[in-house]
Amino acid sequence: MIASPQQNYVTVEEFLQMEEQSNIKHEYIDGYIYAMAGALDPHVTIAGNLFALLRNHIRGSGCRVYIADMKARIESLNRFYYPDVMITCDQQDRETPGYKRFPCLIVEVLSNSTEAFDRGDKFADYQTLETLQEYVLINTKRQRVECFRRNEEGLWVLQTYTSEHQSFRLNSVDFEETMAALYEDVVFEQL
Repeated sequence: MIASPQQNYVTVEEFLQMEEQSNIKHEYIDGYIYAMAGALDPHVTIAGNLFALLRNHIRGSGCRVYIADMKARIESLNRFYYPDVMITCDQQDRETPGYKRFPCLIVEVLSNSTEAFDRGDKFADYQTLETLQEYVLINTKRQRVECFRRNEEGLWVLQTYTSEHQSFRLNSVDFEETMAALYEDVVFEQL
């Protein structure tokens, strides 16, 4: 996300109409739009790998997996974000083809320019989604997957998987896969 918004306040309706016509994606935060930068090869490869693995896993389940171009809407905070990967199993999300409001899983692949925001304010915003069960951050500099899971008490509990682990697990969609499959063909960014 680019740090400074366009100056004029934009309504949700104007934003959605603008996004349909735009060649670049924008995130929307309380009336202001922020242009999104492109991603590097490790980021795109990891997101693509995870999407392909999850798509095969949820096929026929009634759930849908989305990559990069589908907006997550947080109505209570007047926000729209573009998660790198998102799954929804809620039938209400079939009613809104341009965005989803009831995801159970959101994944962000970290980059230098977005890591602080993905860990901070964006995560805080995502936590207000009642259906969200897991928020996952995937590192592009080394094999590291951080799974934040909402427990029965509503607290977010972290489980980290690293190169020492053979696999990682996403409880929200009963999915387990190897770290090697997630990071297949990835050339790591320099530290």
